[in-house]
Amino acid sequence: MLKLQATSTVYAQFWKCFGPGLLFAGSSIGVSHLIQSTRAGAMAGLALSGVILCAIVLKYPFFEFAPRYTAATGRSLIEGYRRIGRWALWTYVLFTVFSSIIIQTAVILFTSYLLQFVFGLSFSLSMIGGMLCLVCGLLLWIGRFQILDKSIKVILLLLACSTLAAAVMIVPRVDFSTAGLWVFDGAELIVPLGFLLALIGWMPTAIDLSVWSSLWTLAKNRASGVTTNVATARLDFQIGYFGTGIAAFAFVIIGAGVMHSTGETLSAKGTVFSTQLINLYTIALGEWIQPIVIVAVLTTMLSTSLTVVDGFPRALDHAIRNLKFPNRQDQLYGQIGPLYWIILVILAVLTVVALEIFSGNMTTMVDFATIMSFLTAPILGYLNLRAVCSDDVPPEHQPGPAMRMLSYAGLLFMGVLALTYIGFRVYGSSV
Repeated sequence: MLKLQATSTVYAQFWKCFGPGLLFAGSSIGVSHLIQSTRAGAMAGLALSGVILCAIVLKYPFFEFAPRYTAATGRSLIEGYRRIGRWALWTYVLFTVFSSIIIQTAVILFTSYLLQFVFGLSFSLSMIGGMLCLVCGLLLWIGRFQILDKSIKVILLLLACSTLAAAVMIVPRVDFSTAGLWVFDGAELIVPLGFLLALIGWMPTAIDLSVWSSLWTLAKNRASGVTTNVATARLDFQIGYFGTGIAAFAFVIIGAGVMHSTGETLSAKGTVFSTQLINLYTIALGEWIQPIVIVAVLTTMLSTSLTVVDGFPRALDHAIRNLKFPNRQDQLYGQIGPLYWIILVILAVLTVVALEIFSGNMTTMVDFATIMSFLTAPILGYLNLRAVCSDDVPPEHQPGPAMRMLSYAGLLFMGVLALTYIGFRVYGSSV
C-alpha cells in the first residue's frame, strides 16, 4: 500500500512538472518538420533518413543539457553562460539577435502562407504576419506562460494522430530501397549541400533554442509551485525530443510515399507549397481527413509561432539583465521584465519588414535561416557542454562518460560540416 502511494506521488510530481519538453516539441515540429522533412522525402525518398537520424542523435546532448543544468542548479542556462565568462554570454546574445529575426521571419512567413491558403485571405503576407504577431503578443500578455503550457498538449495530440495515421497509410507506397546512411551517388551528393546542411541545421531545431527549454523549466516551476528535479526534467525533455524524432520520420515517409514515388516536386512558392502539403494527407487518407489536417497543421504552426514570439524576447530579456544585473535574484525564477515586451514589439516590426523582402520564395528563406543556425551550432553546443560540466553542477548530475563522448562526436560532426560549407562558399563552389 505504501509503495502504491509512493508511486502515485511520483506520478503526481511528474505531471505537475510536465510541459517544457512539449513546448520544445511544439517549437520544433514546425518549419523543420512540415517543410524540411517533407522536402527531404520528396527529393530523395528515404535516402536522407540516415542523415536525419544522425542529426537527432548527435545533437541530443546539447539540447538535454539545458533542462539538466536548470534542474541541477536552479538557474537558467543563460546564467551558466555568464558563469563561463561574459564573452560566452555576449556570444550567445549576438548570435540570438541575428538569428531571432531570421528564424521568426521564416516561421511567421510559413504560417502566414497557411492562413492565406486556409481562409482565402487577400491581404498581403506582411499584413497577415503583422496581425499574427499582434495576436501572439496579446495571448502572451493575457495568458503569460500558462497559455503556452496548456495549449501545446492538445495541439500536439492533434498533429500526432493525423500525421502518424497518414504515414502508416502511405507506408505501402514507399520505396524502401532508397533508405541508407550514405548521401552520395557515386561522387555526387544526392541533394545539394546547401539543402543537406539546412536539413541538419533545424533537425530537430536550432541549438540556440536549447536556452528556451531552460527558461521554460524555470517558468513551469513558478507556475506550478513545484521545483523539478533532474530526473523529472530529463524525462520531460526526452518525451518531447524523441517525439520530434518520430514526427520527422513520419513527414519523410509522407513526402517519399506521395511525391518521390510519383516524381512530383514541392514548390518553392509558399502558396503552392501549402496546397501541396495539405494534399499529401488527403491523397493518403481521403478527402474526409482534409478538415482535420488543416486544423492540425495550422494549429501546429500557430503554436510554433507562439513559442517563437515568446522564446526570443524571453531569452534576450534574461540575457541582457544577466549582463547588466548579474546578481539579481529574480533571474533565478525566470521572471520577465519590461524589456521582454519591448523586444517582442521590436522583433514583430522587423519581422513585418523582412516579410516584404522574402515573401517571394519561401524555401529560400527557410534554407537561409536553417543554414545560419547550423553554422552557429558548434559554438553554442560547446558552451552548453562547458556549462553542464562546470563546478556549478553537482558531480552526480553532470553527464557521464558516454554522454560526453556523444557530445564530442556531435561537436566534430557539426564542426566539420560547417567548415565544409564555409570552404565551398569561400572557393566559389555551388551548394
